[in-house]
Amino acid sequence: MAQMNPDLLVRGGRIGTLIDLFERNYRLIERLVPELDLPFVSAISRAENDLPLHLIVLERGKFTASFRLSYQIEGRFEPDVWVKLYRDAQLAETLYCATRPPWLALDESDPEALRYLNAQWKRNVMLNKWLHYLLHHGHGFGMASRPRVLTGSTP
Repeated sequence: MAQMNPDLLVRGGRIGTLIDLFERNYRLIERLVPELDLPFVSAISRAENDLPLHLIVLERGKFTASFRLSYQIEGRFEPDVWVKLYRDAQLAETLYCATRPPWLALDESDPEALRYLNAQWKRNVMLNKWLHYLLHHGHGFGMASRPRVLTGSTP
C-alpha cells in the first residue's frame, strides 16, 4: 500500500480507508489467532527466529473481545498493543489503553476528530505491519500451549 498522508486521509472524508484497515487487520488476526472467541486466559506463541509472543485476554463479550499482544522483555511489554475485535462486523481496532477515548467530535472536520482518526490510522498501520511480520516468522496461537478458561468463568 502506498504511503498516505494521514491528514489527507481524514480531511478527504475517507474514513472508509480506516475501516478497510480494520478489516484487513481482522483477517490477519484470524490467521494468527484462529479461535477468535479467545477460549483461554493467555497464550504464548514461540517461533524459531523470534521472541516469544504473549497474548493476554482482557475482555470477552458476545460480539467483541479485547486482548493485549506483546513481547515481554525484561518484565516490560514491548510493543504493548491492545486490540479490540468486533467479531460480528469482522473488524479489529488497535487501542493503546483499556478503553477507547470518548468521541467528542461533531464531524470529520472537527480538529478533535482529525487528531483521533490520525492517531487511529498510525496505530492500525503499525498493527498491520507487525501482524505481517509475526505471521512471516511463524507465530500463531492455534497450537500454542495455554491455560483454558472453564465454562462460565472470566479471566
